[in-house]
Amino acid sequence: MIGERIKRARTAAGLSMQALGDIVGISANMVKKYEHNQSMPSSGVLLKLAAALSVRSEYFFRPAQVTLGEVEYRKKASAPAKLLKKIESDVIDQAERWLALKNVWPNFPISDFDYHPDIPVVSSLAAVEHVAAKVRSDWQLGMNPLPDLIDLLESKGILVIVSNVPQADKFDGLEAKISGQPIIVVSAHWPGCRQRFTLAHELGHLILHGRLDDSVDEEMACNRFASAFLLPDIGLYQHLGEQRSNIDAKELYFLKHEYGLSMAACLYRSADLGVITQEKKRQIFIQFSQNGWRKQEPGKPYPQEQTLLFEQLVYRALAEGILSESKAAELLQISVMALHKQRQMLAEAV
Repeated sequence: MIGERIKRARTAAGLSMQALGDIVGISANMVKKYEHNQSMPSSGVLLKLAAALSVRSEYFFRPAQVTLGEVEYRKKASAPAKLLKKIESDVIDQAERWLALKNVWPNFPISDFDYHPDIPVVSSLAAVEHVAAKVRSDWQLGMNPLPDLIDLLESKGILVIVSNVPQADKFDGLEAKISGQPIIVVSAHWPGCRQRFTLAHELGHLILHGRLDDSVDEEMACNRFASAFLLPDIGLYQHLGEQRSNIDAKELYFLKHEYGLSMAACLYRSADLGVITQEKKRQIFIQFSQNGWRKQEPGKPYPQEQTLLFEQLVYRALAEGILSESKAAELLQISVMALHKQRQMLAEAV
């Protein structure tokens, strides 16, 4: 158990056995023995390993162990295997703490994801629009902008993990399952509109998988679902009208900040719904490229989304006597003293 955790934390830190050994003051061969459970590190070495790997010492003894299943990456071709291993290690660490928290509750207050809409086989991208509208209707969301997508998905039993692993530009999202529970992973380094599109895209996979005609590409269908779910047709028509000869970039900027969808995605949406022609979309994208907006859109970025549910449930479990302070601090990866300060709403804990 300890050996596997040392290896996972080393992989997440991007360190070779030699590099970790140099930091801790042991040989690479000794690190290998630890990882293969051929030798047990002393308490002093464990503390040094924890410091070198930026984990708490309790991490090495955490009983819960999970395995990612049905992993589906949405990644750029340049994403190296080393980066994906870092992401998976981070995801497993966060998921283990989720599972540990869930297991202490007699009745966990968040239901499992159990949404299976009664829809016919989706035979075209246009039909995806109806699926997105049905999800909004079934979940009683109306047609207005969705202010907090992470909170919405978590309330439906989808575990959302925000990974702080760097090199986010080479990673486009991950959807997997842990003990049957779907999880969606986004990066803490992305702008909010990219996080939201990825979350909606992965929700599309959960809902559309197995319901698409063979002629429909699933990735394209999930892109269409994400756009329709975040920006319903009625909202687009209300702001832009039903047919235009041109669209000003500032209009796309306003749409972005109202619906949390990038300017580029709003432009695609306009062409998909026939507000502008595909040729006009192409012309505007040429302007985007000339202005450098394909890499970074102008103006203030859309705010990032955050996940608060895990912390909220930890403090709820504390209040109800389900968790001890020491266990709560371990799950939150802070000291007991820092936990005291946070509970008392004092100055920022260190």
